[in-house]
Amino acid sequence: MHPAHAVPPDLAAPAMPGVPAAFDHPGDRAEFRQPPHLPGVELYRAHIIRHAFEPHTHEAYGLGAIESGVERFRYRGSDHLAPPGSVVLMNPDELHTGRAETEGGWRYRMAYLDPGVVERVTGDSGWWFDAAVGADAARAQRIAALLDVLWLAREPLAFDSALYALLAEFRPHARLDRPAQAEGAPRFAPVVDYLRAHLSRRMTLDELAAVAGLSPFHFLRRFQAHYHATPQQMLMALRLFEAKRRLAAGEAPAQVALAAGLTDQAHLTRAFSRRYGVTPARYQKQVRS
Repeated sequence: MHPAHAVPPDLAAPAMPGVPAAFDHPGDRAEFRQPPHLPGVELYRAHIIRHAFEPHTHEAYGLGAIESGVERFRYRGSDHLAPPGSVVLMNPDELHTGRAETEGGWRYRMAYLDPGVVERVTGDSGWWFDAAVGADAARAQRIAALLDVLWLAREPLAFDSALYALLAEFRPHARLDRPAQAEGAPRFAPVVDYLRAHLSRRMTLDELAAVAGLSPFHFLRRFQAHYHATPQQMLMALRLFEAKRRLAAGEAPAQVALAAGLTDQAHLTRAFSRRYGVTPARYQKQVRS
């Protein structure tokens, strides 16, 4: 692993035309990678000092380790602290935030894995994590090392073998009997599906409430209580996740902005950077290199 006080040189990507070399702080660094042979896997490593991530989703398991510093993030309605030597355990489709709790920021590595990938690799169906943070220093060190192996692997066999070992490290934290859906989940699932199907439209509270069969502000209160986010925050998270998917597929940022329901490419750049820590152009270059 990298020393806690050093910024890995390869995180400091060369500047691109029209792309800022840094965000809120010159020390903020974030980088993504996707293995070409295995869809549904995205690797991420970062050192974040000042940047504060707005509510966003990866619609995948978010599994990783904190190498140094402390992260504070909001997840499933509660604030969590992830100190050095802890593992991060996020379930799919959960909105979350993130910011540094310590002055020097925090350094961490993550793998975002579609549920289907986890099932194929492990043979288990329906992993679920009750706790978002696990205090397990020895395991966190092994996980960080395996994430480094995955990042550097260029042969599919080496990558897949390391991915199997990585998920074996997380298996003790997972349960297979996912908790029963909370009250309201069946009522609001069609609303989220409706949002996904109409990302490029300007929607009203009355329209969404009608999908749920509730009066507008009763719907707003119930939706907020269930998802710990407003319908607008959920819509923006879904829009930016769709933008992320389209960028990874190679679509031009201006076209992506239109398809995801954002005002223009400048709006896409601002909103994407606040949620994922990189500009759309830099993200696209990283995952397609």
